[in-house]
Amino acid sequence: MPLWYVYIIRSATSPEQDYIGATADLKRRMADHNTGKSTHTAKFTPWELMWYSAFPDKHRALEFEKYLKSHSGRAFAKKRLT
Repeated sequence: MPLWYVYIIRSATSPEQDYIGATADLKRRMADHNTGKSTHTAKFTPWELMWYSAFPDKHRALEFEKYLKSHSGRAFAKKRLT
């Protein structure tokens, strides 16, 4: 089974801008972010990968992504992950 990844990227031109996402193909997803193919991140290119973690299945990855996007998850990520 393929791994799923949860990741945090930061804009190189606007370092206050972070984005949290999940994907099965991290290299392709980073390319999408940096070429403007993602509408949520297009205006802050280029992006740098700050942190990622691999998960054994999609469900666990999406649960952790949802947590990181919550208020307490963002505080955790800021203090411990980036």
